[in-house]
Amino acid sequence: MSTQHQSSEAVLSLSHFQFFRRVVLGILIIIAFMILLFVRSAGGQERHDLVEAIGLSLIVIGIVGRMWCTLYIGGRKSVEIVEFGPYSVTRNPLYVFSSIAAAGVGAQTGSLILTAFFFIACAGAFHVVIRREERFLEGTFGETYRIYCSRVPRFWPAPRLYRDQATLTVSTRRIYSTFGDGLIFFVAKPAFEAVEYFQDAGTIPIALLLF
Repeated sequence: MSTQHQSSEAVLSLSHFQFFRRVVLGILIIIAFMILLFVRSAGGQERHDLVEAIGLSLIVIGIVGRMWCTLYIGGRKSVEIVEFGPYSVTRNPLYVFSSIAAAGVGAQTGSLILTAFFFIACAGAFHVVIRREERFLEGTFGETYRIYCSRVPRFWPAPRLYRDQATLTVSTRRIYSTFGDGLIFFVAKPAFEAVEYFQDAGTIPIALLLF
């Protein structure tokens, strides 16, 4: 089998995992939003607004972080092991930053409990995808990937391991695409504002108050 053919198969396999990741995340978002229609944050408006503001900061961190990851991994994940930048401190920085952005989405409810829940639920869902990707990457790169795994943690970053390289070859198309994908997190702001409006109007009943 030619190297070019193997590379094509790797790209197709990775595309399958990425599609699976989007499906899992999409299903979680739909379920979470349906549940949150009937949940409201406890506490005063000042506290609610503060949690929302913190959440917006988390969304920005998540989007910028995802773009930082794309600088290093864009177009290379299926052909080489990337070990620099964010990938030197965690094997899955893209999922780490996505989980941070998800926490920011949860914070738009004004609830710290839901902020933590969104982070944990997103990280847990990605854990399933990560396991599948790891089997693929180990089968593709063998011992090189196993050595990388032994040195760099799967999810929680270890900043002391950070190392970088002097130059990067960047795919601007992929960066723009990552930025565009990340903007979807900001939809949470008007969406939850609308939910709060209908809750205040009595159109949507409040079944649970959470701090």
